[in-house]
Amino acid sequence: MFSLTMIEDFLKNAANLKNISRQGWINKLSLENPESVADHTFSMAVIGMIISDLEDLNSEKVLKMILLHDIAESKVGDIVPDKMSFEEKQKLENLAFDEIIKVLPESIIPTYIEIWKEYQENNSTESQIVHQIDKLEMALQAKIYKSQGHSKEKLAPFFESAKSSITHPKLKELFTKIVDE
Repeated sequence: MFSLTMIEDFLKNAANLKNISRQGWINKLSLENPESVADHTFSMAVIGMIISDLEDLNSEKVLKMILLHDIAESKVGDIVPDKMSFEEKQKLENLAFDEIIKVLPESIIPTYIEIWKEYQENNSTESQIVHQIDKLEMALQAKIYKSQGHSKEKLAPFFESAKSSITHPKLKELFTKIVDE
């Protein structure tokens, strides 16, 4: 049994992502009003919808994975790689994720946990695509910031990170199109 209040708690956590700024843009570009984690997730979802449909992947799983992949940040914030070890970050985010989803109906919790773990383990086609979409979206946002006059030099690490992470042919092609325009 579940209550609407429980679902409301989950929705409040998800909505809080609109208030969490993407820290990398603050640190590297000194932006006062960078995209939020929710902005990033929405953009990833649009990319994920298109790519998973074109590649005949499990679109529902890809979209759920995208929507869940940063949900823990509603509690812990957007932690950039140089702030703590990968293991510490993962542990912190796992605890936050567990706390966030425990309010959901028991009938759907196992599915969300499975999708969360699959994303973390990065051992399925869908999880690998989502990780690469994460980087592609970052490159797209970097391109937007570049068009707004931000330094090519300061943006270079974002483009390099995406370039080295994207291996899927369609995503690689899209990355090249984004960067070369």
